[in-house]
Amino acid sequence: MSTSSSKRGDAKINAKIAEYISQQKNNTFNYRQVSAAIGAKTAVRQRQVAMRLAEMALDGELVETSPGKYKAPSRSNFVSGVFVRRSNGKNSVVTDPDGESIFVAERNSMHALNGDHVLVSVAARRRGVEPEAVVVKITEKADQRFIGVLQVQKSFAYLSTDSKFIATDIIIPKNKLKGGSTGDKAVVRITSWPEESKHPEGEVVDVLGREGENNAEIHAILAEFGLPYHYPESVEKAAEKIGDGITAEEIARREDLRHVLTFTIDPKDAKDFDDALSLRPLANGHLEAGVHIADVTHYVQPDTALDREAQKRATSVYLVDRVVPMLPEHLSNGICSLRPDEEKLAFSCIFEIDEQGTVYSHRIGRTVIKSNRRYTYEEAQEIIETGRGDYAEAILTLDRIAKALRKKRFDNGAMEFDRAEVKFDIAPDGTPLGVYYKESKDSNKLVEELMLLANRTVAAYIGKPAGGKKAKAFVYRIHDQPDATKLSDLANLAATFGYKIRTTRTPKDVNRSINKMLKEIKGRAEENLLSVLAIRSMAKAVYSTSNIGHYGLCFDFYTHFTSPIRRYPDMMVHRLLARYLENGRSVSVDKLEEQCEHSSKMEQLAVSAERSSIKYKQVEYMQSHLGEEFPGVISGVTEWGLYVELTENMCEGLVPVRDLADDYYEFDERNYRLVGRRHNVSYRLGDNVVVKVARADLQKRQLDFVLVSDDGNAMQREMPAPRKRSHDRSSARRK
Repeated sequence: MSTSSSKRGDAKINAKIAEYISQQKNNTFNYRQVSAAIGAKTAVRQRQVAMRLAEMALDGELVETSPGKYKAPSRSNFVSGVFVRRSNGKNSVVTDPDGESIFVAERNSMHALNGDHVLVSVAARRRGVEPEAVVVKITEKADQRFIGVLQVQKSFAYLSTDSKFIATDIIIPKNKLKGGSTGDKAVVRITSWPEESKHPEGEVVDVLGREGENNAEIHAILAEFGLPYHYPESVEKAAEKIGDGITAEEIARREDLRHVLTFTIDPKDAKDFDDALSLRPLANGHLEAGVHIADVTHYVQPDTALDREAQKRATSVYLVDRVVPMLPEHLSNGICSLRPDEEKLAFSCIFEIDEQGTVYSHRIGRTVIKSNRRYTYEEAQEIIETGRGDYAEAILTLDRIAKALRKKRFDNGAMEFDRAEVKFDIAPDGTPLGVYYKESKDSNKLVEELMLLANRTVAAYIGKPAGGKKAKAFVYRIHDQPDATKLSDLANLAATFGYKIRTTRTPKDVNRSINKMLKEIKGRAEENLLSVLAIRSMAKAVYSTSNIGHYGLCFDFYTHFTSPIRRYPDMMVHRLLARYLENGRSVSVDKLEEQCEHSSKMEQLAVSAERSSIKYKQVEYMQSHLGEEFPGVISGVTEWGLYVELTENMCEGLVPVRDLADDYYEFDERNYRLVGRRHNVSYRLGDNVVVKVARADLQKRQLDFVLVSDDGNAMQREMPAPRKRSHDRSSARRK
């Protein structure tokens, strides 16, 4: 090819690149996207595109938002986005619509707060230098509330907070204290932040109680995540107006199952019973097993005060010492609860089934039931283990069915994660007296399998209608495939221990290989490491109108139908079911999806609040164990230290990297470890260690540990000599 024709080709490519960029507005792009758009298919042309983009960034014609990603600067370089404030000064703006994160120095923030919608000017930077943004306008203020401790001075007051979103105290005029005094835990809303001031101003929204009091601290955790801790008076009154009587007309509209043996199995401290099981033999030798769910939507009508409150909350919140119910207790613990010896309205999924777990038919509809017995999980477990007790044969039969269903599920590739939960013995004043493990036993699995069967059946009934009809809008519980990178990392690490995990075949094949590994590592040194990483490789389950199946369960169709007392999506499912069973038209997908997204968000907030309450009680419990030594497992590795979970009670604390005194440790992110620069000693995720409890900060909900050296003494900074340590992970020195 001649030089002139080559130049003409280059010019043509450059012109196409320029045309593509002119159409992108605020969108970001990389060389691959540009190459695909302009038809640059060869490696040579793609390299030319990459070089041209780099040149343009160097000349200031493009903004390199992150390595290899570019954005066309507008005339003024204005971009909108959401401000992310951090107390460590690492503020940023997440831009619309591409989601790029651009650094914002504090001096350029206009005192924007976390969650504020802002307009920023992005400085065009040369290659190799991170771009920065300057906030030019706060277009929409977020409702900013912070939790902390009040300090009241002679002429003013302030809130001291450990929030990760703000690094300064909040000034409060004395007429805005709402009765609060020094030492009170309070919720404060920021009302203004003058540009010339280092401190924002605010007003007290609610006084939670004295710092350190159990109720105040638990309410503070709820407030931190924007979760309610009391009901509006109007909602409580609306609930109280609902009577518990069932009319003969209502019974006539339903299938009457009051004569069928029915019972509930729940935790011993449960007050709301939203599911019951029934069993009776059929003439053909099969069994009829029923899953009966509290008919909440019979009592909570759409667009009422009760419904709006339930929708807003989306879920009950389960904390260590209490449940914050989605519905007022008059409904959740009373009228709707399937209490024994009381006639109750239910929505039921009833199966013709055999003891091998083969389902021959099912029916779904509204019923009236009467529970014969309320079992705790412990009581049901005793019957399973001994074969003796009330209605023992029914319990044993359902146990056999559940085990058959469970085996089929795992044979089909469902994931098998069994992690013990941490529970507390709590004194009446909220003080933790002890910590123990709650393990899932056969009685738990009995209920679990039958609920899974009901959820799966309901989802398939709507999502896969008979006769090839189009599926109507519905709420699914979906679970996406694992992140490919995380799965690949897990497979590579597992391979170093001799385990093979498939990453490229069907989900069924992948899951089977992970389950096989999880079984093989039981009791081995690598169990902690690989089991934790397997869990972390999984995506989060969410609610959606777009069904992609449930990866972890290996179900093509799945929903949540079985807990409407505590989950709003289940109420949505009940209403849709009732509508479609009567041949009603499909509802608006957009509105349904909006409700799904909100419910998913609230679910994650509730989980975070639960974890925070557990952390708080763990720290409170460990305050009485300062200076004591405990064996533990490294549960997390970061550049700032090692997280260690104590084997005895699952309490987790941090060993700061600064306290690893025998070397300078560097973070090896790929291999989940800290490695000593001089002596090559490493600490890896899953390693067994011994730690001493050094600090227990209740306000920060933070435990600090120090590693204990081989001779039983806590490692100190002044330790002069490096420790001789085996690099074998199973070494006794690591136990």
